[in-house]
Amino acid sequence: MGRFFSAKAIMMVLILVGLLQVIPVGGPAENPPILSEPKWHNHQVRELFMRACANCHSHETNWPWYSYIAPISWLIRHHVHDGRRHFNISLWGKQKKNKGDEAAEELEEGSMPPASYLWLHPEARLSAEDKATLVQGLRATFPKEKQRWVD
Repeated sequence: MGRFFSAKAIMMVLILVGLLQVIPVGGPAENPPILSEPKWHNHQVRELFMRACANCHSHETNWPWYSYIAPISWLIRHHVHDGRRHFNISLWGKQKKNKGDEAAEELEEGSMPPASYLWLHPEARLSAEDKATLVQGLRATFPKEKQRWVD
């Protein structure tokens, strides 16, 4: 009886996951065109940013296979859309407010990249030296006085 119940429970979970795939939540996993990009302090800063931050803060997101499977796809798409809304290098100078100056602070404080992101993206882990280089480079690329509002 227990074996039948386990098989039945597994079948119900698979059916539920299958049905979840037809619910369109979170929008499509897409990369809109890149309209602009900041003038980077140097190539190394851009390279470190692309490795550790660009998946959520640019239109150059690498959408892994699991980003197409609900319900995890909903969470990933939400995080990417939210990240792009707050700070998007692919729309540099086109967003209402560029928050580049906050990027260095959040990286330095350890709130970015989030631990949950690093768990699945080990390439985004930065050595202490790379982190210091990126923080310094972000401050040079995005000084507070150069931030501007765009209507």
